[in-house]
Amino acid sequence: MRRACRPRATATILAAVLTAGLTPAALSSAAAAVTTSVPDSAAGGVAVQLVSITDFHGYLRPPSPADGGTIAGPDGKPQVVGGAAYLATHLKTIRAGHRNSIFFADGDSFAGWPFEVDAHADEPTVEVLNALGVEFSSVGNHELDRSKSFLVDHMAKGKCFGTIGVDSCFTDSTGRRFHGADFEFQSANIVDAKGRTIVAPYTIRWVQDHGRAYPIGFIGLTVPDTPVGSTSFQPELRALDPVASANAAAAELTRRGVKAIVLNVHDGGTDASATYDNCVNPSGPAIELARTVTSQIDAIVTGHWHAAFNCSIPDPAGNPRPVVEAANHGRLINEINVQLDRSTGEVLRDKTTSTNHAVTRDVTPDPEIQRIVDYWTTAGERKYAEPVATITGDFTRTANASGESTFGDLAADVHLWTARQTGPADLGLIATKPAIGSTALRGDLLVATSNKPGDAAGRVMLGESWDAYGYGNPVLTVSLTGAQLDAVLEQQWKTQADGTVKFAPLAVSANVTYAFDASRPVGDRVAPADVKIDGAALDPTKTYRVAALAYTVIGADGYPAFKAYTDPVRNNTDHETFAGYLRAHKTLTPAPLTRVHQKG
Repeated sequence: MRRACRPRATATILAAVLTAGLTPAALSSAAAAVTTSVPDSAAGGVAVQLVSITDFHGYLRPPSPADGGTIAGPDGKPQVVGGAAYLATHLKTIRAGHRNSIFFADGDSFAGWPFEVDAHADEPTVEVLNALGVEFSSVGNHELDRSKSFLVDHMAKGKCFGTIGVDSCFTDSTGRRFHGADFEFQSANIVDAKGRTIVAPYTIRWVQDHGRAYPIGFIGLTVPDTPVGSTSFQPELRALDPVASANAAAAELTRRGVKAIVLNVHDGGTDASATYDNCVNPSGPAIELARTVTSQIDAIVTGHWHAAFNCSIPDPAGNPRPVVEAANHGRLINEINVQLDRSTGEVLRDKTTSTNHAVTRDVTPDPEIQRIVDYWTTAGERKYAEPVATITGDFTRTANASGESTFGDLAADVHLWTARQTGPADLGLIATKPAIGSTALRGDLLVATSNKPGDAAGRVMLGESWDAYGYGNPVLTVSLTGAQLDAVLEQQWKTQADGTVKFAPLAVSANVTYAFDASRPVGDRVAPADVKIDGAALDPTKTYRVAALAYTVIGADGYPAFKAYTDPVRNNTDHETFAGYLRAHKTLTPAPLTRVHQKG
């Protein structure tokens, strides 16, 4: 397929790609190395252009204003931005005349939120990134939203899973089966249970000038809370200290003779400026990292926070180096221009420049990328209309006085059902109106026919199920004692600063009933004897297997007693589990609201 952006410069492999599974101590065994074409001449040094995007998240179509489709320009006025086809056009313009140009991503490129991307296993995003000419990417937290295997086998290598054309390996816009990313992934700080990095810690690119080759190292880092994050929860992985990991990789690169090093870290920060190409009082984990990580690193590209800043922060030796973040969803492109000393290959820091460019829509969208986007948009529309179940009554979020709703009950049943597909589980829970954040119940399932193509009375389409429930969280099965579970139920009520009590109800699966006494003090409203699981009273000393969304389990919903969990097992994500439940049960009828009741 013809690339829509400037093709990668002619490359010669000078060393093998660093294989996954190496610890920082063993980095010297291999490294990825590519030679680009002869760069433009620059007075005093070898000119190298570094172009990057971050947190694309599969936004192939231009984002709406509600999804950040505007950004404040240099004059403070909003600019309309985003869209892969516009991104391609701007990339061509920015890279024009820079024969020695390296284009990469800072992570969270996929695990997309648009339906057409998510429903096709993020493969549409990879097709677009391949066509744009991305050369490598750090591993973001969302690259691990499904599993390690999804990243290193499916996305990186094109290995299929499930049913071909249904679960993965869809036919792309060229009529061919998905083959994986044409680019590499790096992370120096995410390791498996044996302490082995899951992908290469770094990559090396070589540039030439007057017959001499100069190496540039790019180290990948991942936000350290990735293994325990709500969407990327992967209990078999762990994160090493980012600074120590970056320093170790930089030292290894230096021993290999690499004098120019870029840190591509998927963690970020923010600043107080109102525009995208400025820097005022920056703060955040990536900013702190920039102040402490080794001076061997010459530039730092960040992401994760969906922020926009263009900073210069002194390294520990007092020398300036750019620290940048280019927003999200393809709204900005960062460009760093460096010059390498022709004698040593080191970056001439005083000649480094950096610019954030807005991906405005006042240019002609690239026709090749637009063709790919249109193909997947149409495929998404077909996928959206796929019937998954029939309902005989409305499932709504409307709650009774006990906080119970038909949709909340259904979602709790879904959690228990999906947990039991992989192991034992005693009950399912879901936060229907959490004290913190938002619920996974995002809409209602109604019998009445909607205005969506393909709908009919009582029909639930795949896209409707996706819209109504879920935000990309896995369902976890965890162990809690009866006493801990009772504490979770008590935390549905919280006394506010003004003295009022806020009720944040939890829905329970059909095999559970409980009663509460709202006249009792907060913290003493649910008696264990009034909680029945499969007809038996809650035993404070017994261990129960509980199924709930990861966001709830890690305490982010405002039920901190959940954080005492042990023995977590990750199941499928909320969207997948809900669609699977609907398909398995075919016809659903709302159950009476009898699982929770008030005393008195």
